[in-house]
Amino acid sequence: MQIFDPLCGPVGIFTWFGQSTILACGDTGWGDEIALGLQVTVSVAIVTLPIGLVIGFLVALGQQSEEKPLRLAAGIYTTIFRGLPELLTLFIIYYGMQMLIQSLLELVGYVGPPIEINAFLAGVIALSVVFSAYCSEVLLSAFRAIPKGQYEAGDSLGLHRGRTLRLIILPQLVRIALPGLTNLWMVLLKDTSYVSIISLADILRQTSVAVRVTKEPFFFYGIACCLYLVLAILSSFLLVRIDRWAKRSEVRR
Repeated sequence: MQIFDPLCGPVGIFTWFGQSTILACGDTGWGDEIALGLQVTVSVAIVTLPIGLVIGFLVALGQQSEEKPLRLAAGIYTTIFRGLPELLTLFIIYYGMQMLIQSLLELVGYVGPPIEINAFLAGVIALSVVFSAYCSEVLLSAFRAIPKGQYEAGDSLGLHRGRTLRLIILPQLVRIALPGLTNLWMVLLKDTSYVSIISLADILRQTSVAVRVTKEPFFFYGIACCLYLVLAILSSFLLVRIDRWAKRSEVRR
């Protein structure tokens, strides 16, 4: 994977321009550590995105279900995870899951060493539930923007409700919800910085360690700012392409 590393790979920025500086790759600088932080940040965001989208889609379906218990459960879910601070959600999942699993294992007679939850897994779960809570509201608004006649058209064609959803509703849903989901992705990129609190080696964690050792806060936090801005700019370019692709079938007026 190092060959694709934009910072310390064969054609990486730090490889070419950071040698003989504190950003040098290898044992002489902090290039490798910051490169690892970038990989962790991107990995957390990319893994969180599909999980959050799937959960958010299911919650949105529940919110517009004809079954009152499903609507109530979906409403409680979104209220809780939209209302709690992201950092508090992370702490609850990281520490609470360990305590819960430990308690369950003790009930079945487990007497081994304490159970520890992987920080990466805890970070992904916490960000996924928060992302899904906001995502469900965006998708719910998109569902409500689609005329009921679209469902009736599928029924008149003899399509099962699932096929109507997949063939008729989802393509429209993507186009309508995409601007809101784009904003949520940008928020998710920034929220990945919370995982540094549970000692996951993301960009913020690695630059904070470098600051404590080198006493160069402005320099390393400036590097962190640049990396987050680059991720945001690249995401913007990619999301514009996705938006054009999603709207390719619209009739030009």
